[in-house]
Amino acid sequence: MTRATSSVQRLHVEADLQADAAIEMAPKQAHYVRNVLRLEAGAELWLFNGRDGEWRATLEVVSKKLVVARAVEQLRQQDTPSDIWLLVAPVKKQRLDYLAQKATEMGAGKLVPIITKRTQGGRVNLEKLVANTIEAAEQCNIMSLPEVADPIRLDVLLADWANQGAARHIVFCDEAADSGTGASELAALKGKKLALLIGPEGGFDEGERADLLARADSLPISLGPRILRTDTAVVAALALLQSQLGDW
Repeated sequence: MTRATSSVQRLHVEADLQADAAIEMAPKQAHYVRNVLRLEAGAELWLFNGRDGEWRATLEVVSKKLVVARAVEQLRQQDTPSDIWLLVAPVKKQRLDYLAQKATEMGAGKLVPIITKRTQGGRVNLEKLVANTIEAAEQCNIMSLPEVADPIRLDVLLADWANQGAARHIVFCDEAADSGTGASELAALKGKKLALLIGPEGGFDEGERADLLARADSLPISLGPRILRTDTAVVAALALLQSQLGDW
């Protein structure tokens, strides 16, 4: 049975993983294992926590009150997570769910909801964002989850970027730039810490755009001649950075 064709369920857990460790499932996860997957004692699972690699485990207890798995052997050592941060203006609920899932699949190391002057996404449900990153990681053989940060205003973040950004270069998708802008300059960022900034529907306010263009640590790039929705821009921009500067 190869990994590509395996039907074994992968689950993210918070507990430490090591040989012979007993992992008690949290109530929601226990419900999922017992009532949705309908697994019984003796069934095999693959578990990961973002720290200790991936482990083959066996369900030992499946009852109405308790679900416990036992770690048997390590299948994969922990990988080094991608270090590209995604700073993105929130969008409406379903598209934000999609955005979190795709950012995880594309290897974002941190997801930061950014509040701009034109942001229209409303309140950000951080618990739902985290749940979507976990779901994507479970389904796509990913072992590291992006950190999900609290929402922050763009001007506040940029004012404290030396501390907040850990000397990262900001690659921002500039919808007002000519097609091809930034393409030749990307190569100079190879090996540097990066943050990808994607604005809201309607783009950055002129003042925000001017502030970004004036920064020595920012690079405007164009994603082509077409206007992309925010969630589409996330996939396109992360693919561009991962192929030229990341782990692709």
